[in-house]
Amino acid sequence: MTSRQLIALGTSSQAPTRHRAHNSYALRWDDQLILFDPGEGAQRQCTLGGVAVAKLTAVCVTHFHGDHCLGLPGIIQRRALDNRNADAGPPVPLPIFYPSEGQEYFDRMRKISVFHDTSNVEPRPIESDGEQAELGKLTLTTGALDHRISTYGYRLEEPDSFAFDGARLEAAGIRGPDVGRLHRQGWLETATGRVGIEQFGATRKGQSMAFIMDTAPCEAAERLAHGVDLLVCESTFMATEAELAVQYKHMTAADAGRLAAKVGVRKLVLAHFSARYPDHEVFASEASEFHPNVEAAYDLATFDVPPREPMD
Repeated sequence: MTSRQLIALGTSSQAPTRHRAHNSYALRWDDQLILFDPGEGAQRQCTLGGVAVAKLTAVCVTHFHGDHCLGLPGIIQRRALDNRNADAGPPVPLPIFYPSEGQEYFDRMRKISVFHDTSNVEPRPIESDGEQAELGKLTLTTGALDHRISTYGYRLEEPDSFAFDGARLEAAGIRGPDVGRLHRQGWLETATGRVGIEQFGATRKGQSMAFIMDTAPCEAAERLAHGVDLLVCESTFMATEAELAVQYKHMTAADAGRLAAKVGVRKLVLAHFSARYPDHEVFASEASEFHPNVEAAYDLATFDVPPREPMD
């Protein structure tokens, strides 16, 4: 099983349906397990999707419309329940990122009912665009989207790394601790003279993903999605309802496809569907007119982050 995977826990927008739960998405990325927009029923969807709430490393909330946050109380209380064994010591802090303008709603949901709070939640209100945190090796960046209330999109990006070519190292007689020295210094003195790291491999671009929900097409969405390997993007409406999309500041599937094509996204996953459409595949069909690699999410579907592109 890949260690970099999106789990679509719920894919409906304003109202859940018989076949779609409210929004909720989990991202497994090496040692990170990040939950995005836990809508109503997110705790149960995590159970069905094999996502352990106790192992979450961060929660990212785009905004405080109910379909993106009503599951947050259950997630916090479930974490407290899982951490109730005092002998195990305090749990690792769980950062929750959310728009600072929604602080009153966050405070209400955090204490919405009586429970013994051992969740060790760490509120991380977002006040501006830019880098917000380091999550493991990932940098979390946000951008203010164009919705009816304060809304932020998210981008996760790992740093570039250097991949050695073992055959080249062996041919030059470089092995053991010398490989580490070459990596740290960028050069190494050998019996035949100084060599540079660029002779023995290539820089491998770090992978990235973006999460964009509830917005009209805007510059911030383009910036966050630029060149990502995986874009999870709302497509609330079809192009036939473009006027509604403009009125409520949402995207159509066509808008999402155009966005992905414009900024060089490798894989586009569509979600956040209006209940008026029973068939999720019509969204993929519409977006595919603009981008070649599109999938429409359905509840409990998984999507692998595309494998790294071959080095030059």
